[in-house]
Amino acid sequence: MNEQFLRQLKNILFIDIETVAQSASFENVNERLQKHWERKASYLKNDNDLTAAEMYVDRAAIYAEYGRVVCISFGGFYEEEGELKLRVSSFYGDDEKQVLSDFVKIIEKHRAKNNLLLCAHNGKEFDYPYLCRRIVLNGMTLPGILQISGKKSWNIPHLDTLEMWKFGDYKHFTSLDLLATLFGIPSSKQEINGSMVSHTYHVDKDIEKINRYCLADVVVLAQLYLKINSHDLLSEDSIHVVES
Repeated sequence: MNEQFLRQLKNILFIDIETVAQSASFENVNERLQKHWERKASYLKNDNDLTAAEMYVDRAAIYAEYGRVVCISFGGFYEEEGELKLRVSSFYGDDEKQVLSDFVKIIEKHRAKNNLLLCAHNGKEFDYPYLCRRIVLNGMTLPGILQISGKKSWNIPHLDTLEMWKFGDYKHFTSLDLLATLFGIPSSKQEINGSMVSHTYHVDKDIEKINRYCLADVVVLAQLYLKINSHDLLSEDSIHVVES
């Protein structure tokens, strides 16, 4: 691994977020917001003839106006005795503002400072704008590197492995798990997948499972970044999970 690529790696914070619907059921949503969701639901593709209430449970989590962040996992590469290693950790819980605040502090204290780059899969379409919206809705100030409002996708400096994989092709979405399969990276979908997160949170009350899933996604993401850049995968011994 050449020195220039290694220096770049140390300036990247790999992230993944897990989001859930604001409420466990549509009936618990305030009446004013219900009307907005009903209007939105009428425009959403609905292959199963779901009611607006059913669509809320099924799909509200993916929209920052109707969902919230319950987990943010992040990781970075570092060197130890000449060997490349990956450290990953998370902030998670019921208090969204605290989760977001803790993550903002990590960004602001990162050693890369103004050279810090975030990396997520489909980050420009989902993770980055979702984080920005929820930070603002929680009355917080956006950190400098997330002040991306009004910018075109190509002017946002942060990295997106989906965008990297497209090589300029904008016809279709390629999931992180599909790319992990193609590159021989162990799957993060051992316990749950993204479609199960809201149910796992609201019904099963198992946020620890969500955290494990989110951490595993960051590991897959970082490994994928190495492979897209023609580097070998890290061994399990070189990946360290740090308790927050």
